[in-house]
Amino acid sequence: MQILKRLLRWFLILAFTGLLLGVAAIGVAYWLISPRLPSVAVLKDYHMQVPLRVLSADGKLIASFGETRRIPVSIGEVPERLKHAVLAAEDASFYQHPGVDWHGIARAGWHVVVSGGDKGPGGSTITQQVARNFFLSPEKLYSRKLTEIFIALRMESELTKDQILELYLNKMFLGHRSYGVAAAASYYYGKTLDQLSVAECATLASTFQLPSVVNPLNSPKRMIARRNWVLGQMLENHYISKGEYEQAIAEANNASPHEPPIEVDAPYLAEMVRLQALDRLGNDALTEGYVVKTTVLSTRQQAAVDAVRSGLVEYDHRHGWRGPEAHQELAADASNEDLERALAGFTDISGMQPGIVTSVAGGETSIYLASRETVKLGAEQMAWARPKSGTSLLKRGDIVRVARDEKGNWQLTQIPAAQAALVSVNPEDGSLQALVGGFNFLRSKFNRAVMAARQPGSSFKPFIYSAAFERGFTPASIVNDAPLALPDPSRPGGLWTPSNDDDKFDGPIRLREALVQSKNLVSVRLLDAIGVRYARDYATRFGFSLDSLPSNLSMALGTASVSPMSMARGYAVFANGGYLVTPYFISEIDDRDGKPVYVANPARACRNCAERLLDTRAPGPPPPAGSVAGPANAVAATAGGAGAPATSGSVAGVGDAVLPADAHGDAAHAPVLAPQVIDVRNDYLITSLMQDVVKRGTGAAAMALGRDDLAGKTGSTNEHRDAWFSGFNGGLVATVWVGFDDFSSLGKGEFGAKAALPIWMSYMGSALKDQPSTVLPMPPGISTVQIDRYSGLPAGAGDPNAMSEIFKVEDVDRLRNQANQQQEDQDQQHAYDIF
Repeated sequence: MQILKRLLRWFLILAFTGLLLGVAAIGVAYWLISPRLPSVAVLKDYHMQVPLRVLSADGKLIASFGETRRIPVSIGEVPERLKHAVLAAEDASFYQHPGVDWHGIARAGWHVVVSGGDKGPGGSTITQQVARNFFLSPEKLYSRKLTEIFIALRMESELTKDQILELYLNKMFLGHRSYGVAAAASYYYGKTLDQLSVAECATLASTFQLPSVVNPLNSPKRMIARRNWVLGQMLENHYISKGEYEQAIAEANNASPHEPPIEVDAPYLAEMVRLQALDRLGNDALTEGYVVKTTVLSTRQQAAVDAVRSGLVEYDHRHGWRGPEAHQELAADASNEDLERALAGFTDISGMQPGIVTSVAGGETSIYLASRETVKLGAEQMAWARPKSGTSLLKRGDIVRVARDEKGNWQLTQIPAAQAALVSVNPEDGSLQALVGGFNFLRSKFNRAVMAARQPGSSFKPFIYSAAFERGFTPASIVNDAPLALPDPSRPGGLWTPSNDDDKFDGPIRLREALVQSKNLVSVRLLDAIGVRYARDYATRFGFSLDSLPSNLSMALGTASVSPMSMARGYAVFANGGYLVTPYFISEIDDRDGKPVYVANPARACRNCAERLLDTRAPGPPPPAGSVAGPANAVAATAGGAGAPATSGSVAGVGDAVLPADAHGDAAHAPVLAPQVIDVRNDYLITSLMQDVVKRGTGAAAMALGRDDLAGKTGSTNEHRDAWFSGFNGGLVATVWVGFDDFSSLGKGEFGAKAALPIWMSYMGSALKDQPSTVLPMPPGISTVQIDRYSGLPAGAGDPNAMSEIFKVEDVDRLRNQANQQQEDQDQQHAYDIF
């Protein structure tokens, strides 16, 4: 008995000594490690990586950029059933322990002893997992584990349990780039947290341990087993009832990938936003949860996308069938799996679904689609492509495209080889209303709307005419439309012989008629008369750079190098009364809390605002880039504040668009005035001519829209390499370009009126639907005069050739003097003849 007492006493002494040594060891370890422990206070205001979101002006999602999917939620937004599922799976005693589960650590230590050093499971609590994921590496080292424990204990002393759990639920990786439970619920189920069933909550909780392996998409069988174990733990911990458990166990795995629902088809614009956001915000742009609000309306953007795609398909069908995309030999007994393998490398392109021909018989073609359905096409559905001869159009094994028409019926189609771009801006401030950079972004990311440098052809003529009106020409001026031969500077001894598109000549013609009929030879003579140097300098008033303008008479035929964006900007000057606005597309940037960090304050035409009425400066060339025009210049131009110079717009990939001055934080900011670059009377005359282009000239097809406020100009280049139409009313400008990327010809007869104008009409018809007529009123200093239609001079009383024309007032007296002098000369000649 005494021996047993002595052994017990020594055992207690040794145990107590071991305990003291353990406590001392822990104390020494803490003393050594604590100076290197991170401050957990940063977790109280920790910003998790959240993607950049791009929205339309009406709040619809255009794009999301970022390496991770994350939707931060507060603990109050997490339903109890999800919290219980995670606790049951990871740490059932989370709300009871001090941050460390000593029993779990003891079990882990015993495992090390009995396994001969194998570290095995770590016994980490949720608090320890948060500590490891925020501050430490995942390596299984004793020193790391000890540091993890100390950080967890410190976290428990400075944060509440709910704060720790909120960090855990938002931070953890749950597979497929999804971080946090809200992002995982959105990706796997397309649901918000409050919409999840008990089984789905258990599934999400099952992914915390091995998210890349055990998730509902990669390994559904392992996930089901893990989910059912979690449900069992929930039942054991009384989180769910027996009935809820049985219902959840019976629920099938219905997870599938759910990408963020893109609501606006604007990938070219989205890329422009990404580049400008990076330029302004740096690398944080893609991780700090910024929300960029653009100026683009979703309805107008969709109208632009539909117009470009339908216009290109229509053009493509005019030029016939190019044959199947590919051919795959099929066995006579080919199964659906064989057909699907043949289609594996082909994806849906802008609604054009790939399919493989399985049979051609009796005038009917059967096509198996990648969507696993079979469609049958008759001769009517392939009429546009059918060759004139009796040869068969398709054969078994051909891989082709089909698309639904307006009535929902399948039609044979093909991906257009040509490309197009559309840019639409508000002429008041340059805000982008719609942008399409090509037929399909996935096939070609080259943004033709802002990056292409193409010749505008005759659509450049209004700028030449505007320069001429500034040098004394009028809409009634007579210029000879006759053959012309000039020395060709590119060919020593050679001649340059420009011609009209129809190779016809009308002789002396008024400038109004010359523009309406798009007479090339008149434009060349007009440019020669005012001087190339003057015209080049004058064209910079519309935003074009000197480098883009040729220094010879070919400029009259539109041989400049311009983008659709720069053409839309130039035409906006005509639409708004003579003011040069700069295209922009970001109206506001908000941080993750919804607070604005940037609010656009663009330069505006502001024709009737008080600041503009006080501006008495004469129209002229635009000020140097970055300067601010008008009374708004008086606003404090602090960096980033209202009135500050706009950015240079040199960000690669956004063309002539800029990020305007920032009005953020200045609720009473004065408007920034766009520079007035042409006289309002000059603008009124040019617009009047372009209205006639639409009413009875090369753009007359646009009259089908039933509006009286449209103006514009067609454009075509040599060998039909480019087709353009730029047009506007008082509230909207749009430019359309069509062509091939390799500068091939669009084909005989493919003028701007045929290839580009229908796209413009489709867009403008939709964008202006139910909008009232918007035209600039006749400004002071314009006079309507009766002229002789053949001489262009004021008509005398009873002149049978009299017609109305508009002039600047100062030109009227000069023309009347010219008419009087001409009459005197005629009278003198008549008297001389009699004598």
